[in-house]
Amino acid sequence: MAVVSPFRDPAPARLAFAVWGAGLAAYVVAVTGRTSLGVAGLQAVDRFEISAATLSLFSVVQLAVYAAAQIPVGLLLDRIGSRRLIATGAMVLAAGQLMLAVVDTLPMALAARVLVGVGDATAFVSVLRLVPAWFPSRRVPVLTQMTGIVGSTGQIISAVPFMAVLLRFGWTPAFVSLAALGVFMGIVAAIVVRDRPRLPAPAPARESVQPVGTGAEVPPAAVPARREKVSLRAVMGEPGTWLGFFTHFVSLFPTNTFVLLWGVPFLTAGQGRSAQEASVFLTVSALAGVVMGPVAGELQARHPLRRSWLVLGAAAFAIGAWTMVLVPTTPRPTWQLVVLVLALTSTATASNVGFDFARTFVPPARLGTATGVVNVGGFVASLISIYLVGLVLDLVRPDGHYVLDDFRAAFAAQGVVWVIGLTGLLTARHATRRRMAEGGVVVPPVREVIARMRNHHREG
Repeated sequence: MAVVSPFRDPAPARLAFAVWGAGLAAYVVAVTGRTSLGVAGLQAVDRFEISAATLSLFSVVQLAVYAAAQIPVGLLLDRIGSRRLIATGAMVLAAGQLMLAVVDTLPMALAARVLVGVGDATAFVSVLRLVPAWFPSRRVPVLTQMTGIVGSTGQIISAVPFMAVLLRFGWTPAFVSLAALGVFMGIVAAIVVRDRPRLPAPAPARESVQPVGTGAEVPPAAVPARREKVSLRAVMGEPGTWLGFFTHFVSLFPTNTFVLLWGVPFLTAGQGRSAQEASVFLTVSALAGVVMGPVAGELQARHPLRRSWLVLGAAAFAIGAWTMVLVPTTPRPTWQLVVLVLALTSTATASNVGFDFARTFVPPARLGTATGVVNVGGFVASLISIYLVGLVLDLVRPDGHYVLDDFRAAFAAQGVVWVIGLTGLLTARHATRRRMAEGGVVVPPVREVIARMRNHHREG
């Protein structure tokens, strides 16, 4: 079983990294815009005179728009390419940030966040599309991880310089600065990013052919070498797409719930930390991801049949960390909060495995669409989780003067999303492995692999 690569021989490394780097910088700015309201949550409550549930509505609206845009954006990406989509998205996001900077009414602020969501929706999937176009397949898992993890450092910009501008100069200058940054990155993307290398096509006899899943979880049927029509139905009919969807679903929402809105209020009002200390925790999370990402990517490349175990392991780590923090009735020591943010970083890292499933199960001509479908999973789960936390906070403390017990109850509500996500993940994995078995690829049970390793060690 093989799929003909739609791309030519690898481009010069310097050029490839310049193109990817420009796209990645635009994604960092998009993440900064996405997370900016999380650190400005308390100021937003005062500016717009709103409750916690209404504050969560800002993130819910933005994430709903982001999620709803993913499939249309994916279809558009397969048609017009990354360069135009990244540049246009950066300008739309900048318009949303500029609007948010000057309005002071709730309806207009929500409209501004809609624009931010639309602009944000174009960045990640467009950059992911660049990776297999410009780099050898062996590097793709690591660079996919690095795209997500380096992109998440946008939260450092939100947590440190943006918060500093917000606290010193106020709401309008802080959001105007983000708008200016978005315009700058749109211009850079238009100049530097190219959809694929401009290299001469090799002779047909020397065309690059890649086994779809050398050791990977692959579909049972060969993918034709001809150019294919983008088909959403075909993408949705592949069990591997749903494996990627629920991987992203179960892995991303814990991080988004914390980083996008409720982490800073939890750390300040619930744990008694200062705003500066909260910024440090978010920075530790982002920096830890830079280390975790390449490690996870290398493990994916070396053990592609066990990628789902990375996801399950990260989920177990996060559930354990939240249990450790939420069960006690007193504020937690610093080391436990560090463990929590590291656990949330591990799930964010694991969420990128979902895009690797899309890459190995779906033909290249449909990769943008498949990536969009996978990306929907994490953000649908995120908006449900964010709203649940805000709803519980309003129910237990309508006056908005939150204490630790309020956050303990609110974050415990995430358990509902965990159950849905893990059930979907395990179901999709079973269906995917059944499809693989029909094509002659059998994933041996872990106990057999361990027994084989022990026997090999003894014989050695």
